[in-house]
Amino acid sequence: MVESMAVTEAENPLVGEITCGSLLQKLQEIWDEVGESDEERDKMLLQIEQECLDVYKRKVEQAAKSRAQLLQALSDAKLELSTLVSALGDKSFISIPETTLGTISEQLAAIAPALEQLLKQKEERVKEFSDVQSQIQKICGEIAGNASEQTGAPAVDESDLSLKKLNEYQVKLQELQKEKSDRLHKVLEFVSTVHDLCSVLGMDFFSTVTEVHPSLDDTTGVQSKSISNDTLLRLAETVSALNEDKKQRLHKLQELATQLIDLWNLMDTPEEERILFDHVTCHTSASVDGVTVPGALALDLIEQVEVEVERLDQLKASKMKEIAFKKQVELEEIFARAHIEIDPEAAREKIMALIDSGNVEPTELLADMDNQIAKAKEEVLSRKEILDRVEKWMSACEEESWLEDYNRDENRYNSSRGAHLNLKRAEKARILVNKIPGMVDTLVAKTRAWEEDRGISFSYDGVPLLAMLDEYAMLRQEREEEKRRLRDQKKYGEQQNTEQEAIFGSKPSPARPSGTKKVVGPRANGGTNGTPSRRLSLNATQNGSRSATKDGKRDSMKLAAPANFVAISKEDAASHVSGTDPVPASP
Repeated sequence: MVESMAVTEAENPLVGEITCGSLLQKLQEIWDEVGESDEERDKMLLQIEQECLDVYKRKVEQAAKSRAQLLQALSDAKLELSTLVSALGDKSFISIPETTLGTISEQLAAIAPALEQLLKQKEERVKEFSDVQSQIQKICGEIAGNASEQTGAPAVDESDLSLKKLNEYQVKLQELQKEKSDRLHKVLEFVSTVHDLCSVLGMDFFSTVTEVHPSLDDTTGVQSKSISNDTLLRLAETVSALNEDKKQRLHKLQELATQLIDLWNLMDTPEEERILFDHVTCHTSASVDGVTVPGALALDLIEQVEVEVERLDQLKASKMKEIAFKKQVELEEIFARAHIEIDPEAAREKIMALIDSGNVEPTELLADMDNQIAKAKEEVLSRKEILDRVEKWMSACEEESWLEDYNRDENRYNSSRGAHLNLKRAEKARILVNKIPGMVDTLVAKTRAWEEDRGISFSYDGVPLLAMLDEYAMLRQEREEEKRRLRDQKKYGEQQNTEQEAIFGSKPSPARPSGTKKVVGPRANGGTNGTPSRRLSLNATQNGSRSATKDGKRDSMKLAAPANFVAISKEDAASHVSGTDPVPASP
């Protein structure tokens, strides 16, 4: 070994003065001088050789350890590279070097740039994930109503940082942002509705809305308002409660307004006093949604109306007689229109006695009279159809009377002024008169059906209508018989004249005495031959029985029947001659 060291020293010209060979030579020189034995010398050289081996061994071990560390670092780098590529999912965007070529250090150096780039991308991607997840967490907290309880950024799952996963989070964030926008819109709508309702109801909007959530105050920004489920639910409940309150207040106000108007009408309140409550009465028939005027349903306004209604109620009690008589007049007018006969004097005396006795409450008396008025109106409705037919029948009888007078007028065909108008009226009157029997039959049927349904007699101004109609039918029959008798008498007279002419010759007819000249106009009641008839005047029906006098009395002793019950046909009218006039001789 010493020889090898000497050879190495000789072959290495770069070695300085102190080398292993020079030291060994120096050591031998010392040994020679000392006289060291060969045995000791060999032992010492062996020891030196062993120590050299130990040094080499340590160096080899250190080198092996360093290599192992490099291999571990390379393995870790490869693993981290693989993990990053898998997590980022961006292998196509990163140039991954071949790690199977070159020394360990070269392989490690080749991986380092890609690894550094991936680590940088990972850091940026983690930040993006953190931002998106933070926004998602914030919106979810706002929806859940616990945004203030959430602290710190959300944990990012670094095992999957791919763009696909990031896009999923972004899509979820967009959905949540849309939901937040929709919720915010609903919140603002609710707040606006609460504001409008509070305005109409005269309530404090600020205290009402902040009771739901403090963030709903106008001073806070739009994005700062609570959009939680609880806030939306409480807002909906608040709106529902305010709407119900509005509905009840409007109903109460409308009832008070109706009472107010009724009291005004009862007491003839002047218009200048009514105008003071126009802002109340204008809502009498309004819908809940139609009332939008600020303060229109405020409690103090409703209380004001209640006070006014109470004041008018007290005033009404002091004017009870006047109001009661006014209602009595209304009742009498209803009965008069329905041609129902009543005793107004007795009714007024009864009202006076009730009020003076004090045994009846004013409100009860008025309520009873209102009930009588309501029943009277119902009675009018039940009689309306029959009364309308009675009016048509009487109108037709008036035309019949006019037609009869018209047919007796000897100058009706003269070219006098207005003759053509009378001729047209006569044509229409004949058509109408021919319908009278049908009118009577229908009226009788309707009246009998009414009486069977009600179980009472149908009276017209105190006279049973069926009796009037029966009287009319009987008189019509008598009239027909009288017409036949007159026709027979006329034929007999003409026959006698013909016979006399044949015997004595034709003679001019003597002039009609001026004292017996026929007067054209309405006929008096009586038969055509001068004998009294059982008919009663139509004028008595229309101007007397049908029209109530000021004190409500009617002549109940007269039958309400038309004056001229029987229509005279056109050919009969031409041959009709009064029984008191002489029969003219033929020229």
